[in-house]
Amino acid sequence: MSRTTAALDASLPDDWEELVTTAVLGTERRTPAGAGRGVEAAAALLDAAAAATVRRRAGLRPAPAAERPEPAPEDPRPALPAAAARRLAMLLADRPGAAGGGRRGTAPDLMELLPQWLAAANARGYAPPPAVLPALLDAARGRTDLRPAALRFAGPRALWLARLNPDWRFALRSAPGGGTSVTDGRDPDGTRRLWQEGLFAERVALLTALRSRDPAAARELLAGTWATERAEDRLMFLDSLRSGLGPDDEPFLERALADRSRNVRATAAELLSALPASALAGRMAVRAGACVAVDRTRETPALVVEAPHECDADMERDGVVAKAPAGRGERSWWFGQLAESAPLGTWSRRLGGRTPREIVALPVADDWRSELHAAWCRAAVRQRDPAWSRALLGPPSAPEAGGPGAVSLAERAKLLGTLDPAERAEWVAGFIETHGLSEAFQLLGVCAVPWAAPLGRAVVDALNIARDAGSYPWSFSGVMGLAERCLDPSEAGRLDALLAVPDEPEDASPGAGGYWSEAFQRLVTTLRLRAAMLAELSPPAP
Repeated sequence: MSRTTAALDASLPDDWEELVTTAVLGTERRTPAGAGRGVEAAAALLDAAAAATVRRRAGLRPAPAAERPEPAPEDPRPALPAAAARRLAMLLADRPGAAGGGRRGTAPDLMELLPQWLAAANARGYAPPPAVLPALLDAARGRTDLRPAALRFAGPRALWLARLNPDWRFALRSAPGGGTSVTDGRDPDGTRRLWQEGLFAERVALLTALRSRDPAAARELLAGTWATERAEDRLMFLDSLRSGLGPDDEPFLERALADRSRNVRATAAELLSALPASALAGRMAVRAGACVAVDRTRETPALVVEAPHECDADMERDGVVAKAPAGRGERSWWFGQLAESAPLGTWSRRLGGRTPREIVALPVADDWRSELHAAWCRAAVRQRDPAWSRALLGPPSAPEAGGPGAVSLAERAKLLGTLDPAERAEWVAGFIETHGLSEAFQLLGVCAVPWAAPLGRAVVDALNIARDAGSYPWSFSGVMGLAERCLDPSEAGRLDALLAVPDEPEDASPGAGGYWSEAFQRLVTTLRLRAAMLAELSPPAP
């Protein structure tokens, strides 16, 4: 070390900020103490900075050692077969592209197959390879629709990882207690403590999980703190009672009808009206029945409607909203709420013992048909009544695509949801054969996956007809995307004849034939990939 450096080492404070300031200003404007001017000052500053750097690095006090995390819990489920593990890694490595069948090329959209793969793996009870857990959590973080299946498949080790990485904290919020077993009935104190002290999302998850296992215990937990909850929280908690709703819930819901929040009262009334034997349903039956009668003085019997002239305090207490939306008549608004809340069994007794199909077929006087049938649609969905749903849907081949009662595609889709999967698929297949695919997209979304054979054939035949007609191909991209995910993989062999580029009619969209060929090739490739996925997840025969 030079004499000048030694002097500076003794005279300069070991202040890094001071050294930086001197360097920024320059040694000509701010000469270090004990140093000459010019080159000597600059060299002295650099020597001091070097010495300070060494001291800073060597003089750090060691921090206390962090507590070593507990080992990750064991996952007792059987390991994935090797081929399935490789397939999962491939699916997770894919990046989302364009949605549905609107993309070009013949390569399958692997990210769209991940939900099906997870569902199949969960059904078979497999555990994931530990190495894929970070990618699986990243995928679930980016797609909320994946989270329930992904977290179920990931198992307890995912929660262990989530405590170490803030990016994966959603996994802790999705599991009551962050993965504790408070809902298995063995830790009532832990359940009560989490309910009283947990974050809102944790409490919702806890109540939902407990409701699915023990509806009475969940209801009692909610009743214990009901009076102290915020209105918006009471609404969310009350909504969880939809799962496992039964007659035992009626006393609690009746008390909720007196809640100070209008939204809470309306939700309580809706839940009570889904219980046909409840006292509220009985009161609504009396009110709605007084509004509808059969006029037998006409040549053909018809229904006549006399809507209520006022919304009294008792109606409001039972969930009837007095103020009508803009553009809606008050009387029709009140009547619709009464009719949708009355038990559907009321109408057969009230209207001469007629069946739902006979009641729906009756003409309705004075333009009340749409209002009455729309209310019955809502009631059929709420009460899960397949007989009324069939009557309101009508035959799928009816000339009017809306059916005798449904007023929109969305309502038809909800009505279909009350039917068993086989009947639902058969109805939608008949609808497609009569009305084509353009009206059916929303209805396809409520059909069970994989599609039943009649529905799959109807979709493929309709796509083939559209191709041969030279239709604008991108109009069917959404249906093609659904077919890739929902068509039974066994249908792949039937599609081989559709892979060639068809002859294009003169009025066809330019390039339509090539698009159709690509789309069908992608469909076949995807179906065969799905078949391979399922085979890889199936244990070998003994």
